[in-house]
Amino acid sequence: MRLTGPGGFLSELVKAVLERGLRAELTEHLGYGKHDPVGKGSGNSRNGHTPKTVQTEVGPVEVRVPRDRAGTFTPVLLPKNTRRLGGLSDVVISLYAGGMTVRDISHHLHRVYGTEVGPDTISTITDEVLEEVKAWQTRPLDEVYPIVYVDALMVKVRDGGTVRNKACYLVVGVGVDGVKHVLGIWVQQAEGAKFWMQVCTELRNRGVRDVLIACCDGLTGLPEAIEAVWPHTTVQTCVVHLIRAAMKFVSYKDRRAMVTALKEIYTAPTVEAAETALLGFADSPLGKRYPAAVAVWERAWDRFTPFLAFPPEVRRIIYTTNAIESFNYQIRKVIKNRGHFPTDDAVVKLIWLAIADIEDKRARQRAAEAGKPRTQARQAPPRLVEGAGVHGWKQALNSLDIFFPDRIPINVR
Repeated sequence: MRLTGPGGFLSELVKAVLERGLRAELTEHLGYGKHDPVGKGSGNSRNGHTPKTVQTEVGPVEVRVPRDRAGTFTPVLLPKNTRRLGGLSDVVISLYAGGMTVRDISHHLHRVYGTEVGPDTISTITDEVLEEVKAWQTRPLDEVYPIVYVDALMVKVRDGGTVRNKACYLVVGVGVDGVKHVLGIWVQQAEGAKFWMQVCTELRNRGVRDVLIACCDGLTGLPEAIEAVWPHTTVQTCVVHLIRAAMKFVSYKDRRAMVTALKEIYTAPTVEAAETALLGFADSPLGKRYPAAVAVWERAWDRFTPFLAFPPEVRRIIYTTNAIESFNYQIRKVIKNRGHFPTDDAVVKLIWLAIADIEDKRARQRAAEAGKPRTQARQAPPRLVEGAGVHGWKQALNSLDIFFPDRIPINVR
């Protein structure tokens, strides 16, 4: 006898448990047991059974649901119009969060459990988390975030009968305690000042009163929107993105020399020293060979130079948006199996589920290694984004308090 699937041991066990529970519910509803003479003249009695197929995580189960003559019996264990048990929904959501498409999940359930669950039903099951996503997307936020990172993922979304490339923007904020949190996920076809104004205003309405430094990748309209909502915020272009943009124009044999030349610019102690390094790079044979690489830095110069005003402990934190990019790498592994998404909500739903799923797996690994001696090598990865701490945050916070006086809440300094 097989363990799962139609007619399997576990299926028969689930069937027996469900039917016994339903009979007990009907007995409680009627007020007397089967064949009990107390039921004579009560006005209601048992009236046979109705067959019903229920999809479960161990396969389809044929259940005989008892009826009463008055038609007033409403089962709680297996409510009317219910065709699946909660455990199956958990399985579907877990597979979906891991990157499987709805059709892949349907095929997997049929192959492993013998359960017929159509793609439309699977979409309905995964949509059950949308209320949780909306609650998360509108949750209250802290009043002050010393540092905010912004980055984007490109996804394909069906829009008006055609599939379009859209940008999915993620905003990660570092709280005063040095803990990183995803503040929200937004999907937009094209970036612009109007869109970013909506995003910043939404964050402001959710409680964000002040942002000290916003680190981004030259997104169109974002600096202007940030400065309109938080006038005293310093907008900083990601240095790593500038380096990558410049390296796109450089041949492989010159890459090492280019990295060395650019390092003299972004490690300069002052703005004047950085300008001197940039002019020297532009006049060098390497700069003349790749004028487009020089132009990348010249165009972004006004947004890059605020970086040079900070001490090393702050520079290390705002040097790059890798806090989001490592997170994006994990998300890309989940979304790469999908040719396109049906709606913008589907994008946000999957990314939210992926955040929870990835962090849950990492948390289990950390829990398994808890208590091991420090001398023993540990393999569990660090936290992804939610709840992750920033290395060297205390030193950086002290410097930020000097650069931005009276803007960090005193009770958490």
